[in-house]
Amino acid sequence: MKKIKRLLIANRGEIAVRIIRSAKELGIFTMAIYSEADEDAPHVFLADQAVCVGEATAAKSYLNIDLILQICHKYQIDAVHPGYGFLSENATFAQRITEEGITFIGPSARAIEVMGSKLEAKTTVAKYNVPLVPGGDEAIEDIAAAKKMADEIKYPILIKASAGGGGKGMRVVDNPEDFESQMKRAVSEATSSFGDGSVFVEKYIQNPRHIEIQILADQHGNVVHLFERECSIQRRHQKVIEEAPSAVLTPELRQQMGESAVNVAKACDYVGAGTVEFILDEDQSFYFLEMNTRLQVEHTVTEEITQIDLVKEQIRVAEGEELGYTQEDLKIAGHSIEVRVYAEDPFQNFLPDTGVLHRYIEPAGRGVRVDSGYTQGMEVSTHYDPMMSKLIVWGKDREEAIQKMLRAIDDYKITGLETTLAFCKFVLQHEAFTSGNFSTNFVSKFFKPEYLTSALTEEEEKVGIALVSELIFEEKKAEETSELHNLLTPWKLRRLT
Repeated sequence: MKKIKRLLIANRGEIAVRIIRSAKELGIFTMAIYSEADEDAPHVFLADQAVCVGEATAAKSYLNIDLILQICHKYQIDAVHPGYGFLSENATFAQRITEEGITFIGPSARAIEVMGSKLEAKTTVAKYNVPLVPGGDEAIEDIAAAKKMADEIKYPILIKASAGGGGKGMRVVDNPEDFESQMKRAVSEATSSFGDGSVFVEKYIQNPRHIEIQILADQHGNVVHLFERECSIQRRHQKVIEEAPSAVLTPELRQQMGESAVNVAKACDYVGAGTVEFILDEDQSFYFLEMNTRLQVEHTVTEEITQIDLVKEQIRVAEGEELGYTQEDLKIAGHSIEVRVYAEDPFQNFLPDTGVLHRYIEPAGRGVRVDSGYTQGMEVSTHYDPMMSKLIVWGKDREEAIQKMLRAIDDYKITGLETTLAFCKFVLQHEAFTSGNFSTNFVSKFFKPEYLTSALTEEEEKVGIALVSELIFEEKKAEETSELHNLLTPWKLRRLT
């Protein structure tokens, strides 16, 4: 069994902070990397050492595989944790790390490759009788044959890119007349986004729920699932609010979906933490969507209801340890909700926003957790994903968790740019959410920007006026804090170049 002593975190922001904390609790030396834009980021301060990897743009810093490998050798790194995003699902990166004799904290390059292709993933899991959405399992080459298939499974259908995700290369087609034009658009978008124009056809499930199952697998053939996460509140096919467990899964359905997720992991000889995503239709039938071969953004809610540190489990599995527990040992305790705090303007169709965090005060209290990559005075730029932090709460049941989250949102003070906090509060108070009767269409069905304005209470309006009057004071305070920080911070002394 190979013990990890020196760990490099090939990421930034809140996930880098998250990994550093767990690694330190295991007594592991941590090495952070950072771009020029992230010189004063929290993950740089928290790591035992930090090294600059280049310019602000990700392509010239966090995605520079050759430089990351050079740093690993220079500083005698034992293992690399990719976090999520950036290189986390890059099979080439995983392969090169492994070939250099360094432990990659994640699955094999082959598993990443198989699950990175939706078509290959469908073919692979079909052998294990995992439910699949009706449709094709090969890239479209014959348009006439594809149109015939669409007629057979009945419209509306979905034309979907084989590579990538995030809603890119996806087109819903409601009638045969639009098939060819929508297919061309899907191919074009898939090519420009992923360098792979392969698309396929499947039945479009209307009003679905997005349910995912967390799995853990060790190197000894043991695989368990850590129950489900409800991820149906989305905008532009990207999640905004997640919770665990789901309000609609019965124990029987939970078991069925969990067993299917375990089979997906077995189908590709998976090792480590991964997430199997399903769509759940209105009659409670579920279908395999994809597998994310990394830690998910929303892994936190699973940690809260199971009290299992998934990052520590990833590290232990990478070291060769067995899981040490069976499926029967795992239980759900309470309810957890996470809201993603994006620097986006919900009044402007969730357009990304930028600016300096003049005021940044995180909520606290029992059952409240904030995973953040920013501090007061920092700038949120256009160089990276607009997610600033994750606000997580735990309650003894769903009602308590919702109320705790509403209080925590009120306590979260951010000025200098727009965020999605107001939108998240709107969702949490909406009858569709509180009743559990919602789908991935929540935003299009229930939300309009003007609802946020009309929902402001008199007290909130007073707070808004007060915040405007404070702005000049906060700007000055942030400048002074930043100047003092630059003078006093001891971490600058141990940054490496």
